[in-house]
Amino acid sequence: MQQTDTPHLPAPKPRRGRPRNAPEVSVARQNLIRAGLEHLTERGYSAVGVDEILQAVKVTKGSFYHYFGSKADFGLALIAAYDAYFVTLLERAFACANSSPLERIRVFAELAEEGMARHGFRRGCLVGNLGQEMGALPDMFRGALLAVLERWQARTATLFAEAQSAGELADGHDPQALAEMFWIGWEGAVLRAKLELRPDPLRNFTDTFLHMLGGAPPCLTKG
Repeated sequence: MQQTDTPHLPAPKPRRGRPRNAPEVSVARQNLIRAGLEHLTERGYSAVGVDEILQAVKVTKGSFYHYFGSKADFGLALIAAYDAYFVTLLERAFACANSSPLERIRVFAELAEEGMARHGFRRGCLVGNLGQEMGALPDMFRGALLAVLERWQARTATLFAEAQSAGELADGHDPQALAEMFWIGWEGAVLRAKLELRPDPLRNFTDTFLHMLGGAPPCLTKG
């Protein structure tokens, strides 16, 4: 599998009374990140306060600031954690030996749909959510979010290059440009699925995108 990086996070400052376990492996820290992902994928960064996260996981404010210097640091840690989770999802789909390279795009879309369906389509993509809030977020988030999108695009471009080698995609296509187009459209489809609380936008986008590349005509689901 392709190895990926994560956005650079500032090193935690040493504090007195530090637990024996390093912050990176602390159960409390992992619980905070899990709760943060749950809240921010549904409601966004600006609408969720630190106190709400602390109440959800029963962690004191002192403990929170032991692991994260600020809410902004917490947000960067959430971006890195979401990136790690999503790269695993991409690799699982893109390594599917039973599907051709282009068919693996549909495998990814189906896995992503299953994830959204588990939460009633009320949770979207953290990267997409934060991108829509960028005007109200710390500017350091911009670079972290762009780096994540570029990693996802690079892996997708590799898949499109594999499709070309397999004769499934015409040589005239630019894998990098296709990958960028896919992620621009996919993030919009996720937003629409969250808005409508149903999977149709994900399916319609995937069908149309693959048809554009020479696949079967799309079977669009009308609202």
